[in-house]
Amino acid sequence: MNNRKMFIFLSLAPALLLVLVFTCYPFLRGISMAFQEYMLFNLSNVRFIGLDNFKAAFRDPKFLQALTNSGYWVFFSLIFQFLIGFALAMMLRKPFRGRGIYQGFVFYSWALSGFLIGMIWKWMFNSQIGPVNDLLLRTGLIDERIGFLSDPNWAMVSVIVANVWYGVAFFAIMLLAALQSVPDDLYEAADMDGAGKVRQLFSVTLPYILPTIITTTLLRAIWIFNDPTIIYGMTNGGPAGSTHVLSSFMLDKIIYAGDYGAASAVGVVMIGILLLYTIFYLSVTRSGKAGEF
Repeated sequence: MNNRKMFIFLSLAPALLLVLVFTCYPFLRGISMAFQEYMLFNLSNVRFIGLDNFKAAFRDPKFLQALTNSGYWVFFSLIFQFLIGFALAMMLRKPFRGRGIYQGFVFYSWALSGFLIGMIWKWMFNSQIGPVNDLLLRTGLIDERIGFLSDPNWAMVSVIVANVWYGVAFFAIMLLAALQSVPDDLYEAADMDGAGKVRQLFSVTLPYILPTIITTTLLRAIWIFNDPTIIYGMTNGGPAGSTHVLSSFMLDKIIYAGDYGAASAVGVVMIGILLLYTIFYLSVTRSGKAGEF
C-alpha cells in the first residue's frame, strides 16, 4: 500500500510542481506586490506601502472609467453573444443540406486569436478605407464617414461589436451540443399535449439545457472580463483611454509605466470582482440536473 501511494505521488508530482510554480506562486506573488511600491525602473527601492496602491487606483479617473467600461464590456458582449449563439444553435440543430459548411463558417472565428480579430475589425472600422463606412455611405444610412475608433462615443460600441462576433461561436458550439442531447421524446410528448414551438422552447428546451447555459455564461463572462486582446488590437485603450477596461488598464500600468505594484493592485481588484460575481451568479442560478430549474 505504501509503494502504491508513493507511485501515485510520484506520478502526480510533475503536474503539481507545474501548478505550484506557474499558478500558485505567481498568484501569491502578485497579491503581495499589490501592497508594495514596485517600480521596474527603481527596483532598489521596493518597499511595502500598505493600501496606497488601492487608494491611488480608486482616486484615478482613468481607473474608474475602466471599471465602468468593464461593466459595459462584459454585459453587452455576453448578452448578444448568447442570444445570437443560441439562435444559431437552434438553426443548426436539425440536419440540412450544406450544414457542415455552414457550421465551419460559424465556428471559424473561435479558431482565431483575439488580437488578430482586433486587427481585422480595426481595418473594417477604419474611417477612410474601412468597408463598414463604405457600405453605410453606399446605402445612404450616413452622409459622411464616421470615426468609429477615433470618436469616444463610437469606440466602445465598436470594440463590443467585434467581441460579440468573436464570442458567438463559443455559445453556438456549446449550446448546439446541449440541444442535441435533448430527447426527442420530450418534444413529442409536448406536441401531443398541444404545446406550440414557443411553449416547447420555454418548457422543454431551456429547462433541459439550463445547466449548460449557466456554465457557459459564467465562463464566458470571466473570459471577457479578463481578455484585453481585442481592445489592444483595435484601439489600445484609446481614444484618450475611453475604451480601457480593467485588464487593458492593468497592462498599461506594466508596459508603459513599469508600475508593477499599481498593476497588481488592479489585478487584486479584478479577482475580488470576479469572486463576488461568481458567488452571486451561482447563488441566483442554482440548478440541479438537466431539465430542472
